[in-house]
Amino acid sequence: MAPRAFRVAAAAASTLFALAALTACAPDAPSGGGLTFTPTPSTSASGSATPTPTPSPTASAEIPDDCRAILTADVLAQLEGVPLNDPAFGASGAQPDGSLVCVWRDPAADTTGLVTKISSMSRGPALDMLNKLVTDEGYTCYTPDGGTRCEKTWPNETYPVTDGRTLFWRDDILIDTQYSNLAPAGYTAAVVASIFG
Repeated sequence: MAPRAFRVAAAAASTLFALAALTACAPDAPSGGGLTFTPTPSTSASGSATPTPTPSPTASAEIPDDCRAILTADVLAQLEGVPLNDPAFGASGAQPDGSLVCVWRDPAADTTGLVTKISSMSRGPALDMLNKLVTDEGYTCYTPDGGTRCEKTWPNETYPVTDGRTLFWRDDILIDTQYSNLAPAGYTAAVVASIFG
Protein backbone atom coordinates (compact mmCIF):
# COMPACT_ATOMS: atom_id res chain seq x y z
CA MET A 1 0.00 0.00 0.00
CA ALA A 2 1.33 3.46 -0.90
CA PRO A 3 2.27 5.72 2.06
CA ARG A 4 -0.48 8.29 1.24
CA ALA A 5 -3.15 5.60 0.90
CA PHE A 6 -1.99 4.08 4.20
CA ARG A 7 -2.34 7.46 5.97
CA VAL A 8 -5.89 7.94 4.58
CA ALA A 9 -6.90 4.42 5.66
CA ALA A 10 -5.41 4.95 9.12
CA ALA A 11 -7.24 8.28 9.53
CA ALA A 12 -10.56 6.66 8.53
CA ALA A 13 -10.01 3.80 10.98
CA SER A 14 -9.22 6.26 13.79
CA THR A 15 -12.40 8.21 13.07
CA LEU A 16 -14.53 5.06 13.12
CA PHE A 17 -12.94 3.97 16.40
CA ALA A 18 -13.62 7.40 17.98
CA LEU A 19 -17.26 7.31 16.85
CA ALA A 20 -17.70 3.81 18.23
CA ALA A 21 -16.24 4.88 21.56
CA LEU A 22 -18.54 7.92 21.77
CA THR A 23 -21.58 5.82 20.88
CA ALA A 24 -20.75 3.30 23.58
CA CYS A 25 -20.63 6.11 26.18
CA ALA A 26 -23.76 7.91 24.98
CA PRO A 27 -26.78 7.89 27.32
CA ASP A 28 -29.85 5.86 26.42
CA ALA A 29 -32.40 7.53 24.17
CA PRO A 30 -35.15 9.20 26.20
CA SER A 31 -38.26 7.14 26.81
CA GLY A 32 -41.69 8.32 25.78
CA GLY A 33 -43.00 9.49 22.44
CA GLY A 34 -42.86 13.25 22.89
CA LEU A 35 -41.00 15.32 20.32
CA THR A 36 -39.60 18.78 20.06
CA PHE A 37 -38.51 20.46 16.88
CA THR A 38 -35.03 21.33 15.70
CA PRO A 39 -34.65 23.90 12.91
CA THR A 40 -33.07 22.82 9.65
CA PRO A 41 -32.15 25.16 6.81
CA SER A 42 -35.04 26.25 4.65
CA THR A 43 -34.90 27.33 1.04
CA SER A 44 -37.29 30.20 1.66
CA ALA A 45 -36.08 33.68 0.83
CA SER A 46 -36.62 34.78 4.43
CA GLY A 47 -33.81 32.53 5.59
CA SER A 48 -35.95 31.12 8.39
CA ALA A 49 -35.69 27.59 9.67
CA THR A 50 -38.03 24.70 8.92
CA PRO A 51 -38.99 22.75 12.05
CA THR A 52 -38.21 19.01 12.04
CA PRO A 53 -38.86 16.54 14.88
CA THR A 54 -36.23 15.18 17.24
CA PRO A 55 -36.90 13.01 20.33
CA SER A 56 -37.38 14.51 23.78
CA PRO A 57 -38.92 13.21 26.98
CA THR A 58 -42.68 13.51 27.37
CA ALA A 59 -43.57 16.24 29.83
CA SER A 60 -46.32 16.15 32.42
CA ALA A 61 -47.28 19.76 31.71
CA GLU A 62 -50.94 20.68 31.73
CA ILE A 63 -52.96 23.48 30.16
CA PRO A 64 -53.61 26.14 32.81
CA ASP A 65 -57.04 27.57 33.58
CA ASP A 66 -56.15 31.08 34.81
CA CYS A 67 -54.98 33.84 32.47
CA ARG A 68 -53.41 35.98 35.18
CA ALA A 69 -51.65 33.18 37.04
CA ILE A 70 -49.53 32.30 33.98
CA LEU A 71 -47.90 35.75 33.87
CA THR A 72 -45.16 37.33 35.96
CA ALA A 73 -45.68 40.49 38.00
CA ASP A 74 -43.59 42.40 35.44
CA VAL A 75 -45.79 41.31 32.51
CA LEU A 76 -48.99 41.98 34.47
CA ALA A 77 -47.69 45.49 35.21
CA GLN A 78 -47.33 46.09 31.46
CA LEU A 79 -50.96 44.99 31.00
CA GLU A 80 -52.29 47.16 33.82
CA GLY A 81 -55.50 48.90 32.80
CA VAL A 82 -56.19 46.52 29.89
CA PRO A 83 -59.41 44.55 30.47
CA LEU A 84 -59.13 40.76 30.51
CA ASN A 85 -61.75 38.51 28.89
CA ASP A 86 -64.43 41.12 28.30
CA PRO A 87 -67.68 39.40 27.22
CA ALA A 88 -67.77 41.63 24.12
CA PHE A 89 -65.11 39.37 22.54
CA GLY A 90 -66.98 36.10 23.01
CA ALA A 91 -65.91 32.95 24.81
CA SER A 92 -62.73 33.30 26.85
CA GLY A 93 -61.11 31.82 29.92
CA ALA A 94 -61.12 28.05 30.48
CA GLN A 95 -62.97 26.30 27.63
CA PRO A 96 -65.02 23.06 27.61
CA ASP A 97 -62.42 21.40 25.33
CA GLY A 98 -59.69 21.98 27.93
CA SER A 99 -58.08 24.95 26.18
CA LEU A 100 -57.56 28.40 27.69
CA VAL A 101 -58.35 31.63 25.85
CA CYS A 102 -57.01 34.92 27.24
CA VAL A 103 -58.23 38.15 25.63
CA TRP A 104 -56.47 41.30 26.81
CA ARG A 105 -58.38 44.08 25.08
CA ASP A 106 -60.59 47.06 25.77
CA PRO A 107 -63.84 46.87 23.76
CA ALA A 108 -63.56 50.63 23.19
CA ALA A 109 -60.15 50.31 21.50
CA ASP A 110 -60.01 50.15 17.71
CA THR A 111 -57.04 47.83 17.45
CA THR A 112 -54.93 47.50 20.61
CA GLY A 113 -55.19 44.01 22.07
CA LEU A 114 -53.70 40.57 22.58
CA VAL A 115 -55.32 37.12 22.36
CA THR A 116 -53.64 33.93 23.55
CA LYS A 117 -55.04 30.44 23.08
CA ILE A 118 -53.36 27.53 24.86
CA SER A 119 -54.51 24.17 23.54
CA SER A 120 -53.52 20.56 22.97
CA MET A 121 -51.89 19.74 19.63
CA SER A 122 -49.98 16.56 18.81
CA ARG A 123 -46.64 16.72 17.04
CA GLY A 124 -47.88 15.77 13.54
CA PRO A 125 -50.42 18.59 13.17
CA ALA A 126 -48.08 21.00 14.99
CA LEU A 127 -45.19 20.22 12.64
CA ASP A 128 -47.44 20.63 9.59
CA MET A 129 -48.79 23.97 10.82
CA LEU A 130 -45.41 25.43 11.76
CA ASN A 131 -43.80 24.33 8.49
CA LYS A 132 -46.68 25.91 6.58
CA LEU A 133 -46.22 29.21 8.44
CA VAL A 134 -42.52 29.21 7.56
CA THR A 135 -43.01 28.22 3.93
CA ASP A 136 -46.15 30.18 3.05
CA GLU A 137 -46.03 33.21 5.36
CA GLY A 138 -42.36 33.83 6.13
CA TYR A 139 -42.43 33.10 9.86
CA THR A 140 -39.11 32.65 11.65
CA CYS A 141 -38.72 29.64 13.94
CA TYR A 142 -36.13 28.71 16.56
CA THR A 143 -35.94 26.27 19.48
CA PRO A 144 -35.78 27.88 22.94
CA ASP A 145 -36.85 26.30 26.24
CA GLY A 146 -37.11 22.75 24.91
CA GLY A 147 -39.75 23.64 22.32
CA THR A 148 -40.24 25.46 19.02
CA ARG A 149 -41.11 29.15 18.79
CA CYS A 150 -42.30 30.73 15.53
CA GLU A 151 -43.06 34.40 15.11
CA LYS A 152 -43.73 37.20 12.66
CA THR A 153 -44.67 40.90 12.83
CA TRP A 154 -46.19 43.17 10.18
CA PRO A 155 -47.67 46.68 9.86
CA ASN A 156 -51.37 46.99 10.65
CA GLU A 157 -53.37 47.60 7.46
CA THR A 158 -55.43 50.42 8.98
CA TYR A 159 -53.45 52.00 11.81
CA PRO A 160 -49.77 52.97 12.19
CA VAL A 161 -49.10 50.14 14.66
CA THR A 162 -47.46 46.72 14.57
CA ASP A 163 -49.40 43.46 14.51
CA GLY A 164 -47.88 40.06 15.11
CA ARG A 165 -48.22 36.43 16.05
CA THR A 166 -46.05 34.22 18.24
CA LEU A 167 -46.50 30.46 18.60
CA PHE A 168 -44.71 28.11 20.99
CA TRP A 169 -45.11 24.33 20.82
CA ARG A 170 -43.73 21.77 23.23
CA ASP A 171 -44.87 18.35 24.45
CA ASP A 172 -48.28 18.49 22.73
CA ILE A 173 -49.17 21.97 24.05
CA LEU A 174 -49.49 24.95 21.69
CA ILE A 175 -49.37 28.55 22.92
CA ASP A 176 -50.69 30.79 20.13
CA THR A 177 -50.71 34.56 20.66
CA GLN A 178 -51.92 37.15 18.15
CA TYR A 179 -51.59 40.81 18.96
CA SER A 180 -51.97 44.34 17.66
CA ASN A 181 -50.17 47.30 19.23
CA LEU A 182 -49.80 45.34 22.49
CA ALA A 183 -46.71 43.17 22.96
CA PRO A 184 -45.59 43.09 26.60
CA ALA A 185 -41.89 42.23 26.96
CA GLY A 186 -41.44 38.69 28.23
CA TYR A 187 -45.07 37.67 27.69
CA THR A 188 -44.53 34.36 25.87
CA ALA A 189 -41.52 33.47 28.02
CA ALA A 190 -43.65 33.96 31.15
CA VAL A 191 -46.41 31.67 29.81
CA VAL A 192 -43.85 29.03 28.81
CA ALA A 193 -42.16 29.13 32.23
CA SER A 194 -45.52 28.89 34.00
CA ILE A 195 -46.55 25.79 32.05
CA PHE A 196 -43.26 23.92 31.67
CA GLY A 197 -41.32 25.18 34.67
